Amino acid sequence: RAGCLSGPGMRLQCEVEVRSRLLPTCGLRGRAKGARALLSLGRQPGRAGHSVYLMVCTARDRAGARYKLKENIEQFFTKFVEEGKATVRLKEPAVDVCLSKANASNLKSFLAAVRLAHRGTDVEALPLSVLVPAKTSEVEKPKTKMIITSKRDYPLTKNFPYSLEHLQASYCKLARVDMRMLCLKKLRKLDLSHNHIKKLPESIGDLVSLQELNLHNNHLESFCVALCNSTLQKSLQFLDLSQNKIKALPVQFCQLQELIHVKLDDNELIRLPFKMGQLSQLRFLSAARNKLPFLPSDFRNLSLEKLDLFGNPFEQPNPLVPSIQLKIPLTLLESAARATVNYRIPYGRHLLPSHLCEDLEVAKMCQCGSACLSCFIQTTVTMNLHHVAHTVVLVDNMGGTEAPIVCYFCSLTCYSQFLDRYLQSNR
Repeated sequence: RAGCLSGPGMRLQCEVEVRSRLLPTCGLRGRAKGARALLSLGRQPGRAGHSVYLMVCTARDRAGARYKLKENIEQFFTKFVEEGKATVRLKEPAVDVCLSKANASNLKSFLAAVRLAHRGTDVEALPLSVLVPAKTSEVEKPKTKMIITSKRDYPLTKNFPYSLEHLQASYCKLARVDMRMLCLKKLRKLDLSHNHIKKLPESIGDLVSLQELNLHNNHLESFCVALCNSTLQKSLQFLDLSQNKIKALPVQFCQLQELIHVKLDDNELIRLPFKMGQLSQLRFLSAARNKLPFLPSDFRNLSLEKLDLFGNPFEQPNPLVPSIQLKIPLTLLESAARATVNYRIPYGRHLLPSHLCEDLEVAKMCQCGSACLSCFIQTTVTMNLHHVAHTVVLVDNMGGTEAPIVCYFCSLTCYSQFLDRYLQSNR
């Protein structure tokens, strides 16, 4: 890993730039790009004496450049050591050894040893290394991207580089997510498209940096609730679940509050998450070619740049034929549940049975703003999708941009008021 001390002895991995202080006097540029390097402190092998050297090995020069340290340091620059940066100014040759991207703690320890060597401290008291050429793996730039597009190239015996930020493993016939991938804590983009994955492990939620997850063209039948409750709530921005076999997404899906781009095309969805409107960051949504009969009531709260719902069997809305599930008078349970939601009374599984908590979390909202659980009137009305999206892909081949949206009413009074407004607007 970057910036780590490795043994035996004193060694430091970081980026190094060696600047000559003489070049500017000759009218030449004195700056070069920093390179991945391994720094070591030690004596030259096969030579007697007590001279301690600083050796800098890079990918271009694995044999390393050696700099004598005893009474040869003009100055240390450590103002930004907490950021993993420091500079050692040598007298002979007249160069500045500029260190960056180091682990701050390890850098301090390494500089302390360099300072002791400069002062001529007994070599037996110093944590010295044998000055030998660096291995390629020690000086190569950490690998941040790996793309695998065939089963033949898939690594079976080697681990994935810990430094990976982007991993694609497509067309590898994977039946499950490789658990080795779930150790890649720096991973920002994971592409497992075009495989045979049927189920997602809960531990994907441990990928704290994950921003993009592509699961296009797999065999998924569901999306795990545990993922919706994981650290993905704060990181995941792009999610592609298209071309799978998903029938429904859990209501907890809407806890993935950072989602910007969601693709759900070519599944078997019979409904969208009940609280879809809570995805306030969502800008691109496609759920074409599914089995959606209507859209959830909360859908009207979205603010999208592009929406694609082409090829869904939307039902013809009929506000005059509602589904009535009212009990008059209301049951004590319904009255208490409505009051809990409306007055925002705190509750939890330590106070109520878990099934009641789940019911409260999916409470329906009447157009008057009040909550209702199992007692309500339901109907569908037409909504022009341009009300929630700037660009709308046609819903059908007839050029339509309208779709049915479900509405809930907590009482006969609220439904009657809605019906009066609806009939007046259609006269």
